Amino acid sequence: MSAAIALALATPALAQAPVPTAEKVVVIHAGTLLAEPGRPPRGNSTVIVRGTKIAEIRDGFVDPPAGAQLVDLKDGFVMPGLIDMHVHLWGIGGDPLRDRLTALNRDDADDMMYAVSNARTTLAAGFTTVRDLGGNARGMRALREGVERGDIEGPSIVNAGTAISVTGGHADPANGLGEVFADAVHKHTVKTCDGPDDCRRAVREQVALGAQVIKYMSTGGVLSNVSGGLGRAMTDEEMKAIIDTAHGLGRKVATHSHAAAGTKAAIVAGVDTVDHGSFLDDEAIKLFKSRGAWLVPTMMAPRAALAQARAGMLPPAVIPKAEEAAAAAFASHQKAIAAGVKVAFGTDTGVSKHGDNAQEFALLVEAGMTPADALRTATVNAAEALGQSSTIGTLAAGKEADIIAVTGSPLEDVTRMQKVDFVMRHGVVHKGGI
Repeated sequence: MSAAIALALATPALAQAPVPTAEKVVVIHAGTLLAEPGRPPRGNSTVIVRGTKIAEIRDGFVDPPAGAQLVDLKDGFVMPGLIDMHVHLWGIGGDPLRDRLTALNRDDADDMMYAVSNARTTLAAGFTTVRDLGGNARGMRALREGVERGDIEGPSIVNAGTAISVTGGHADPANGLGEVFADAVHKHTVKTCDGPDDCRRAVREQVALGAQVIKYMSTGGVLSNVSGGLGRAMTDEEMKAIIDTAHGLGRKVATHSHAAAGTKAAIVAGVDTVDHGSFLDDEAIKLFKSRGAWLVPTMMAPRAALAQARAGMLPPAVIPKAEEAAAAAFASHQKAIAAGVKVAFGTDTGVSKHGDNAQEFALLVEAGMTPADALRTATVNAAEALGQSSTIGTLAAGKEADIIAVTGSPLEDVTRMQKVDFVMRHGVVHKGGI
């Protein structure tokens, strides 16, 4: 037996190694290409996608190479996939009466089915990445991984697990009778904390359950059935413990905050994003700018909550808080935008209905942004706030092929974002045709 034959027989694994398959190539012909929102769009362009990434962007309409698939968007306005920094995919969402009536009969398996449906609806609306700020911790981890495996159609998910609250605060299950029973039945983890040490424990627990970002409640909330008002709920020491522990574990921190006192304390403690920011005074705005924190206005949420409260779909305790937040939030956000506070797009979808996320753009414009600036909040800005600017937020070689298209220019009419015709996430077309 020759040495060569002996070697081949001794190493059968080499002969059985799979032959690498060529990456799928998709070529997109874009009539108008907004590669980086905030900058002028390009005219006729070709985007070449290999596998999950953008390989190249060329001027004009380039003939596809042999074996490539062609997407004809010559009449489309093509831009990066959208990012929503504040959603709640878990459960039903956007239908509070149905949520409350079915709470005692639903368990986690039911809520997961709704989450899967909500994820699909969100992706179809053009949102290829979301930050989920409160759902069942293990369920959202599983949903995130299911999307990444390709088992589930949905956006990339940066999940917070369960929001952290002080006892009696906005996320305490005791703030709603249905929630008390549902929480016991579903065996959710303890998400309340009191005192710095306990708050450190709460952060570590959420990270252990799969949280990629930490959310905590600086103030009361509109939808709490019992929690009094929208005022500050946490001490300086509790906030600092949460934020420092999360940052030490490599997680960014979002805070739910309405009252100015809670917002200012959170920014001083080092929070990354303030979500809602319904009551902003001059001092709060100065802190945003000096500390570099992001405001995620969620302008749709107070309007949706107020309409639901007035229609009798929410508990009586919610109505005065919804009235108060809705009255103050728009003026606060106008003031912040005029002052140049950094704004990242977020909707609090789940309060409003999934799939309606893009209605937020018109509210941002109403509050003083140009359409170009509004689009930038859901792309460039949101990617930066997530710490993912190197992979999403713009269209460029080497970035994820997260690409959407609409009919007509949203730079002229931003409501055109409410009807997305084409959606590609990580190189896979989920809406619109090849």
